[in-house]
Amino acid sequence: MNNAMFSIYILTYNEEIDIAACIESALLSDDVIVVDSCSSDRTVEIAEGYPVQVVQHPFTSHGQQRTWMLRSVPAKHEWVYILEADERMTPALFQECLEAIQNPEFVGYYAAERVIFLGSWIRRSTQYPRYQLRLLRPDKVWFTDYGHTEREVCHGPTSFLKETYPHYTCGKGLSRWIEKHNRYSTDEAVETLHQLEKGQVNWHNLFFGKSEVERRHALKDLSLRIPFRPLVRFIYMYIFLGGFLDGRSGFAWCTLQAFYEYLILLKAWELKHIALPTLDAEVRSSTEVAAAGIGNGDASLLSADRGS
Repeated sequence: MNNAMFSIYILTYNEEIDIAACIESALLSDDVIVVDSCSSDRTVEIAEGYPVQVVQHPFTSHGQQRTWMLRSVPAKHEWVYILEADERMTPALFQECLEAIQNPEFVGYYAAERVIFLGSWIRRSTQYPRYQLRLLRPDKVWFTDYGHTEREVCHGPTSFLKETYPHYTCGKGLSRWIEKHNRYSTDEAVETLHQLEKGQVNWHNLFFGKSEVERRHALKDLSLRIPFRPLVRFIYMYIFLGGFLDGRSGFAWCTLQAFYEYLILLKAWELKHIALPTLDAEVRSSTEVAAAGIGNGDASLLSADRGS
């Protein structure tokens, strides 16, 4: 086996339930770094019980946290993999990553998630395979903010991995899931209004995008302009994507996603008609971050649009 190795970053915030299993899956690498957003539970205490490096940094946004991590927390190896606490590294994915980093042509690789919700793999209504940029060269990639999540800026070509990783989206219970998406919906409402005012649909990428990531990005921009979005999203996920074949967990997933969409619409209306000064400040902040990223070189900008 080639001696080449890659480091693994693990992003955490109050992850005492998941962090041990996540770290244990990541210890296939000889360099694991836990980047904690100042947790108030036992996350750091548990992490420090393993042979890993633990650093803390206050959280401002997903994009800024990732960029700070890549720029300020040196890794042992040239390549790194970004893992979140409710995800797991698998031996098969690890081995494919080892093989992928031998190719000097690419600066990053996308991996597809398998969403595990209420104990079941939600294969159909999550648009599987949905790809996220996870394996990358930190000197060639950084992140900007988009809604509640982030978009990667890649200075070079990217490719896709065949192996997938499990994502336990409800491992901390439904109450935590709902509380998290209540926060996310505020950011998405701000981004929705900003995109409706300043953005546009990339019709070419929607129909002829080179990758699932480009097509999904365009589809999301289109969905912001569709009337009755919550109902349309439920019908699309449950009927057209085959969510009804995912059983009881699939019905729950589709229902909650439609509710999440409705919550975004309600908050967007509230921001526009009731809290306009707050909206203006948030939109300006979001726009400044995005502009700073897009203006940096001739990087290609792709959307993560991470699943919920």
